[in-house]
Amino acid sequence: MRDELLRLTVLGCATPYPSADNPCSGYLVSGGGARIWVDAGSGTLGPLQRHVRLDELDAIWISHLHADHSADLLTAYYGALYADIRLAAPIPLYGPPGTADRLAGFLTNTATRSPIESAFAVTELHDGHRVDIGSLRLTSRAVAHGLPAFAVRVEAAGGSLVYSGDTAPCPSLTQLAQGCDVLLCEADSARPPAEGEERVHHTPEDAGDTARAARAGRLVVTHVGRFLTPGQAVARAAARFDGPVDYAAPGVTFTIGHPATASAPAAG
Repeated sequence: MRDELLRLTVLGCATPYPSADNPCSGYLVSGGGARIWVDAGSGTLGPLQRHVRLDELDAIWISHLHADHSADLLTAYYGALYADIRLAAPIPLYGPPGTADRLAGFLTNTATRSPIESAFAVTELHDGHRVDIGSLRLTSRAVAHGLPAFAVRVEAAGGSLVYSGDTAPCPSLTQLAQGCDVLLCEADSARPPAEGEERVHHTPEDAGDTARAARAGRLVVTHVGRFLTPGQAVARAAARFDGPVDYAAPGVTFTIGHPATASAPAAG
């Protein structure tokens, strides 16, 4: 019988560039026999391989095309086509409009377009996009980040996870997260934007407000900006949300169900 519990493993959560011990945004979501690489920020392909090979992935899902969420697609392309990986079929890749052309633009070095589609079967996301991967259902909503960007809800028989991607607080994220077991929400900004400044991220307080408005079971803050410590982000979010608040520490796995639990990375 397949394990229907949903698991979230943090590969990295740094922004806007990796630190010595923390890659950029990337997560492995697994359950019901499916394994999905959610965001492929700089440095996340390495720790991903502690859990799954590229040719064992069931899908990749990308929130938006900023490098700290997508750059490791470039090295994954080389791994999938030109190294020790032998794909039975291209890896399903769900990403914002223009994903395939953006990859080709980086990877093509001659007059002949690099064979992106040999490595990735690209499906462009749209607001309300829905797909079943194994027994997991993924629903994507457009969010407010100043460019095409998406949040995702992952539902399994045993629980539900919503990942904000990068976004300002917005109704579509709150709607998507209604009643979820775990909200994985960015907390990049140390302060609200100045008057007239475009809002494209959550503060920790915003993350708490979104979790409270959505009646989430647990809040996990991630993508914490360089001007905050994880402890500060957790404390500030907890001042606005009465449920459990955690930090998406690299290497930690959250088991999402009733109740959600977290486990530290294995030694070594």
